[in-house]
Amino acid sequence: MTLGLIAGNGRFPFLLLDAARAQGLSVVVAAIREETDVEIDQRAEADSGITVHWLSLGELSRLIETFRKEGVKKAVMAGQVKHKQIFSSIRPDWRLAKLLLSLRTRSTDMLLGALAKVLVDEGIELMSSTAFLEPLLAREGVLTERAPDEQERRNIEYGLSVARAVAGFDIGQTVVVAAQACVAVEAMEGTDAAIERAGRLMGSLEDEASTLERRLTVVKVAKPNQDMRFDVPVIGIGTVETMIRAGASCLSLEAGRTLLFDRETLLKRADEAGIAIVATPR
Repeated sequence: MTLGLIAGNGRFPFLLLDAARAQGLSVVVAAIREETDVEIDQRAEADSGITVHWLSLGELSRLIETFRKEGVKKAVMAGQVKHKQIFSSIRPDWRLAKLLLSLRTRSTDMLLGALAKVLVDEGIELMSSTAFLEPLLAREGVLTERAPDEQERRNIEYGLSVARAVAGFDIGQTVVVAAQACVAVEAMEGTDAAIERAGRLMGSLEDEASTLERRLTVVKVAKPNQDMRFDVPVIGIGTVETMIRAGASCLSLEAGRTLLFDRETLLKRADEAGIAIVATPR
């Protein structure tokens, strides 16, 4: 089987690429010029089972034509494509323009769901992005040496109620909490930027925050009806480094619905920094 890979940014596409090749699949990569790491070309040069085609984000017709020409019947999306790109200067082709005009809202779910339908209509099945990476899904329980303390557990409980409500509106999937107060809510900027914003806000409070427990707890959830074909929650070492800079001491994520990249390195760094990471049940 030849697998199509629509590659966004970050390490996700490379992990999926390695997993697919380990199963003996040939992979045709649709690399997005505005997002994909150019390292993908080096992978193709070193492995004859990988073919890379570079496309601009607005070239939906070319994506379909490329997959058809390469005999792709099944495809996966891996790696983030920043939602704000929808409102950038990228020019959509006629097919993508038609799709965008048909949307009631330009939420991530609405956009990617419509894109998946277009691909299916063209004979290309969009598979779950975790199909090859299920071992990387977080298992329920405390993942670090330190478990959340009482204050952090209260933050998690409150944060889960807020994050799930926000995720239900397809706004974002992360909230940052201090002393059971919501400091930041993720929107288009992404998880790490939301954590950084929370850190700046708490730092700016100075003496006014002297009676407030200033340690931040980060709570990340999947959407209530998470479509595992795209936009699956992901945590990597970059998020832990961002938490350290922002003064965050605890991270809560959803078991079975969040991918952990570079797990050993991530957990080791969290332990060194005294950060508690826990995977909660849905």
